[in-house]
Amino acid sequence: MSPTPAIASVARIAYVTSDVIVNSQPPRQNGSPFAEAFAALDGSGSAPDLFHVPLGGDAGSTILHNKRSSNLVSFTALASSQVLARLVPHISELSSLPIVFHLAVQDDLSDVLILRSTAPYFLLSSTAQQAHDNALLASRLARRERKAVVHAFHVGEQGEVVGDVGEDKILSFLLEERRVTPGAHAPSNGHAAGHANGHPNVHGTHEKLEASLPDDPASVDLFRSYEAAAWSTVALTRRPLRPAVIHGASHPETLVFTLGRAGFDFDVDHVAFVDVSLLTPFPPSRLLALIPSSVTRIIVLEQVPRWTMKFTPLYLDIVSAVQQVDVQHRPIVQSGILGVKGTVKSTDVAKLLQQATASPASTRLQLGSSATEALAAVSSHVPKHESSYTKILSHLFDQRLEIVNSPSLVASQGELATSPEFALGRIRGELEQRAQLVNAIQELLDEGSISSELHSLLSKWVVAKDDPAKSRQLGDEIVQTLESVNVPHPAADQILALKAHLPSVSRWIIGSDAWSYDLGASGLHHTIASGLNINVLIIDTVPYSSRNTADPHRRKQDVGLYAMNHGDVFVASVAVYSSYSQVLQAIVEADRFNGPSVVLAYLPYVSEDSAALEILKETKLAVDAGYWPLYRWDPSKERQGKEPFVLDSDAVKNDLQAFLDRQNHLSQLVRSKPQLATELVSSLGENVKEARRKRAQKAYDDLLTAIDAPPLLVLYASDSGRAEKVAKRLAARGKARGLSTNVATLDSTTVDALAQEEGYVVFVTSVAGQGEPPQNGRMFFKTANAIAARGETPLSKLRFSVFAMGDSHYWPRPEDAHYYNKPGKDLNTRLEQLGGERIAALGLGDDQDADGPETGYKIWEPLIWKALGVDSIAVTEAEPEPITNEHIKVASNYLRGTIVEGLEDTTTGALSASDTQLTKFHGIYQQDDRDIRDEREAQGVEPAFQFMIRVRMPGGVCLPNQWLQMDQIADEHGNGTFKITTRQTFQFHGVIKRHLKPSIKDINRALLDTLAACGDVNRNVLCSAIPSLSKLHAQVYQFAKDVSARLLPRTTAYHEIWLDKKMVAGDALKDVEPLYGEFYLPRKFKVAVSVPPTNDVDVFANDVGFIAIVDSKGDLAGFNVTAGGGMGVTHGNKKTYPRIGDVLGFCNVEQGCEVAEKIMLVQRDNGNRADRKNARLKYTIDRMGLDKFKSEVEKLLGYPLQPARPYTFHRNVDDFGWHTGEDGKHHFTLFIENGRIQDEPGKDFKAGLREIAKVHKGTFRLTANQHIIVSDIPTAELPIIKDLLAQYKLDNLNHSALRLSSSACVAFPTCGLAMAESERYLPLLVDKVEKICEENGLRNDSIVMRMTGCPNGCARPYVAEVAFVGKAPGQYLMLLGGGFYGQRMNKIYRESVSEPEILAILKPMIKRYALERLEGEHFGDFVIRAGYIAPTESGKTWYDRLGGEGEYREAA
Repeated sequence: MSPTPAIASVARIAYVTSDVIVNSQPPRQNGSPFAEAFAALDGSGSAPDLFHVPLGGDAGSTILHNKRSSNLVSFTALASSQVLARLVPHISELSSLPIVFHLAVQDDLSDVLILRSTAPYFLLSSTAQQAHDNALLASRLARRERKAVVHAFHVGEQGEVVGDVGEDKILSFLLEERRVTPGAHAPSNGHAAGHANGHPNVHGTHEKLEASLPDDPASVDLFRSYEAAAWSTVALTRRPLRPAVIHGASHPETLVFTLGRAGFDFDVDHVAFVDVSLLTPFPPSRLLALIPSSVTRIIVLEQVPRWTMKFTPLYLDIVSAVQQVDVQHRPIVQSGILGVKGTVKSTDVAKLLQQATASPASTRLQLGSSATEALAAVSSHVPKHESSYTKILSHLFDQRLEIVNSPSLVASQGELATSPEFALGRIRGELEQRAQLVNAIQELLDEGSISSELHSLLSKWVVAKDDPAKSRQLGDEIVQTLESVNVPHPAADQILALKAHLPSVSRWIIGSDAWSYDLGASGLHHTIASGLNINVLIIDTVPYSSRNTADPHRRKQDVGLYAMNHGDVFVASVAVYSSYSQVLQAIVEADRFNGPSVVLAYLPYVSEDSAALEILKETKLAVDAGYWPLYRWDPSKERQGKEPFVLDSDAVKNDLQAFLDRQNHLSQLVRSKPQLATELVSSLGENVKEARRKRAQKAYDDLLTAIDAPPLLVLYASDSGRAEKVAKRLAARGKARGLSTNVATLDSTTVDALAQEEGYVVFVTSVAGQGEPPQNGRMFFKTANAIAARGETPLSKLRFSVFAMGDSHYWPRPEDAHYYNKPGKDLNTRLEQLGGERIAALGLGDDQDADGPETGYKIWEPLIWKALGVDSIAVTEAEPEPITNEHIKVASNYLRGTIVEGLEDTTTGALSASDTQLTKFHGIYQQDDRDIRDEREAQGVEPAFQFMIRVRMPGGVCLPNQWLQMDQIADEHGNGTFKITTRQTFQFHGVIKRHLKPSIKDINRALLDTLAACGDVNRNVLCSAIPSLSKLHAQVYQFAKDVSARLLPRTTAYHEIWLDKKMVAGDALKDVEPLYGEFYLPRKFKVAVSVPPTNDVDVFANDVGFIAIVDSKGDLAGFNVTAGGGMGVTHGNKKTYPRIGDVLGFCNVEQGCEVAEKIMLVQRDNGNRADRKNARLKYTIDRMGLDKFKSEVEKLLGYPLQPARPYTFHRNVDDFGWHTGEDGKHHFTLFIENGRIQDEPGKDFKAGLREIAKVHKGTFRLTANQHIIVSDIPTAELPIIKDLLAQYKLDNLNHSALRLSSSACVAFPTCGLAMAESERYLPLLVDKVEKICEENGLRNDSIVMRMTGCPNGCARPYVAEVAFVGKAPGQYLMLLGGGFYGQRMNKIYRESVSEPEILAILKPMIKRYALERLEGEHFGDFVIRAGYIAPTESGKTWYDRLGGEGEYREAA
């Protein structure tokens, strides 16, 4: 709900006038209009302390805790019984404090009027302008009188116009002295007929009724204070402000008082209307002064349709006042309900008068339609995100599910129907009725006259009454029998009356975390203590990143701990966006538990507009940081002698295991007889002597070095390692010049430590993301910024210089130019602000210079040596050669390194840097969870290290039993999901170090492996899926396997490390790599096999491609061979570029493996091993020339390749749906968005594929577009496969062609190279782009769209028609013009775009494509023909004419 003008104006007044604001949040699905209004005001002027209290929270306590010495506190809320009932216990204390309760109502004052009797002042506003003015009045009144004011106002409509008052005038108004009102001289009984703001009443010239008794002095004093505040407000706004307004006939016989939103704009003969806006205080004399003596009948209409007491509030006041009038002049007073504004006409008033005349005075009248009628029409609503859990309940329990406090009950039973107290009472009633049902059945069983059939049914039901399925089935049969046969026994009638309780149901109460603030008041305590078979699901929606922004005085209770302490309650903590399977398990166990169950469910979101991606991130942060641990506590297991507590959080488990490992190590050390290994003890003396000698020598050397040389500290911040290398090289050169040098990361030191630094400090930093400091320097930057903001200068002793490394072309737009080397520039400025003395000017290293950053570095480094006085020292020692991947490979003993030792090291979750390069050859990448990287750094712990495992599976074909094994590995060792990659294989994420060996052993048990799935070797060989060409697929699939086997590394290290196959003693047998040698390849090597006309493997994007050529009989004749494709690029480095392969010629099938081998050998011997960024085969070919390269290959082959044969491609997307092969077997290609196999609400794809694998007799084919083909299905198996596909919604292909053609890499949170989101973001972007396509009639027209989180190109973005390549969070390179079937590369259209820019670019472009395209023209071809982008002719020309063409150029 967005704020109406009334709410916005009241919120503004509260914001400007208050020191503290307490805002009560409505139910999540509505959103808080006050919160939205306050957010819009944030930053305007001096902001008050703002506290948001969740629905069900105790707002009164929050107000009392935060009142302090405040001049004014404002409470804002959408009025409801639940909110106001929680204020009542505190109202006596609150009434004597300067508080304004701004309560927005919607056509019903029933709830707010409960505060009327206890609050000194009660104002009511019917229009937005009146709400604005009364808010001012209330604020001044509360502030000056130090008393509470209730200001109820109607929400109103969006079209209302409000005249605001400037903030400066409001503040003056609040502080000005009290005005003397014109009526101050009036007698104390207040007989004056005028109004508080001095505007005479239109009826003031006529005789009025008079009171016979004086007014209460306290009431009169309060009224005078109101009048004084009203006068001040009128002087400010220049608008009348009256406690009541009378209009209509001048000598009325009937006077109609209205309390609420009447808005009568018509006249009725002999009738006048009084609209009341001040309910308390209103002395009787002032009320009587409003009533002309001509009045014989008073009708009091109040907008209180849900008022439950006999007399309404204003009616009582008027009746009491009228009682003081002489009997012969006393009018009749009648009560009525005022309907919704706009539903009343003048004829309705006439009918009301007739009804009033004809009815007794005690009859409650009605004018217009009631607000409760509108309420009854309101449909129940479950917040969008919370349906994640309600869908799971519906899925698990179906007909059995009963949500006892369902929102659907509100219309019939009011808001209290959703409270836990109501739900508990309802469940008690149901359980009591079921107990009566059991007794009735038992009574009928004891009756000997019933039939044997009925007796049998009743007996079976008694035994199975708690069985979900049997109790329902038997119950239906019992009811059918009793209704068809007359059983003359009262118990039979009672059974039929209670038949609804025959099935066993799963009863759930669903609530929010607001219940956990007061376990007693919320009713949660009573539920836990009841001992009844009740299930409670409490959804906690507080995002992890906002956990510390709540009111510190309102402590949320740990419901789980509270319930566990009770001893007989099942408790679980779950998070659907962390572990779907754990949620299912916990809910099933809760339902099975006989007693109270509490399931705490985490769902962090701010509003219904919160993106699923943000919820996922917040959930990961909370779970992995231990803020929201996943666990299950089942006390029934304890009675069985089992462990009742199960911890399901992997992150917490790992930390706990590390702690236990440390404890075991410590206990070993403190034993009286430590169990030390004998080999350590035997040589202890010699070792100690040698260590002492070395230490003494080092101390002596250090002493000599440090006598004259100033100390140098080199601090670096680096993500990619480039700045780290520069820093370490600088430190080494400093040592060679006799300096005492140390080198460390920037975050490893503090500002305080730098303040004590006696020597010189040099900083080296690169850039991360959009001008941000690298990860290992961010804490220092934040601290330095905070100290600088306070104006402190703690670094007065610091002597420093900064060298910054960046890319001036990375952000090419003029408005983004400041991002170039921003961290270094900022650090240089900040250190000077903190008092530091610069010893050498800022050095800038630019990737665009001739030697890259070295150009700037060579200018800067001599300045450092000069400043330190060592520039004249000649360095004769040769600098050690930097360690590269080539050194690591050759020293690894054929890929062994120290991996075994690293796996045994339990002090860290990581492997050493060199080993992480080697594990790639074993199919393993070390990663960490980047979603929680900052959080863990703040906690002072290492990153959440984990590993990705990629399977080698040439051709992408696996058997059902292998699929089941992969599914199990994902659950037991990974994060519960697995990925279908763009190289037709499985990829597991979230595997921790101690699970690496078990995972790989399990993969090998399934007759698969991970060897050479990554690394500088030939990787997984791709093969076209082609479901309809069974014979041809079998031939190319066999060829793909043969190529993979031919190019597989021969090292035995893989089997030794992962499968415990030991080396032969004494190194009797030596490893040898006949193809790779000890250096292996310069860079990765990729092979693909395609079958025209489908290029689903993007054959041209691979180092080597084989394009199948088919003979006249449909058999495989051979291949056209391509070479030189590759996708990887480095942003801003024009020496790197994507390239598509060139066709070398034709070979037959028997020659294919040999051709692949010889191409690889030429690359092995000629690739660039000095620069990994230019080491791929594509650069080798461009450097050698295609003809020279081809001749080298043919020289190794010993024969020339034949001329290439004709072929045609027409697509590279998958053929979705059903296909029948030549052999009569069936295939179904199903859509898996971005290849992620997981279970999520409404998409139990992982479970569905598991069930299919259990019954399937054929194979699964993985496609290079990240989808799956359930393949080789016999006709007899079709029905069961189709049923399972439908049951798990795997047969749903009702997606736009854009979505079916999209693809994304993994990126965040696991990929260490990712610069932006990809897999998690592309579906959200496709949602928006496909709407544009649908608006233009292109829903079924394929546009190949791909996204990657970095420029390495795993999802092959550079051959897509439109692609996005991550540069920084939310920022992407945009490319256009790729070929529809991968035959042409695209080109950079924009160098930095965010989502709004993407949509703004694509919307007119797609519209024009829909209107102007030629027959059969694809989007990539159209954007070239229409002049948006130039075609890319080759890899070397990829950068030519980038940025668009003509009027579409970026500069234009």
